[in-house]
Amino acid sequence: MRRTIAALILAGLFGTAGAQTVQIDVAENSVQVSNVLLRGLDTLNGTAQDIRLRVGDTVRFGHLEVTADTCRVPAADPSADAYAFLRIRDIREEAMRFSGWMFASSPALSALDHPRYDVWVLSCSNS
Repeated sequence: MRRTIAALILAGLFGTAGAQTVQIDVAENSVQVSNVLLRGLDTLNGTAQDIRLRVGDTVRFGHLEVTADTCRVPAADPSADAYAFLRIRDIREEAMRFSGWMFASSPALSALDHPRYDVWVLSCSNS
């Protein structure tokens, strides 16, 4: 299956007129792996926790349910970067809080918008 990621870069700095769309071909330049390592931060009490899950699984972090749909690494250098397609929902709300790609090397590029919790990708692996 071929997936394409579109990311708006510098839109916040220059408005929509200065935004650039970057296309990344996920299928050709990366490999899918089975495990995802995330880090969750509870900003209310200042504690961070590593969250390990298998692709396809859902875990609970505080009031969040985090589902990893896929996790990929570059085919040429698997230790270079990781990116995962995540769905994150606050169990107290109906609407999804986040659904999209998160990048280990650029956590602010596509981030969870939640008043209490922060979640980002650390790595992907097969072990």
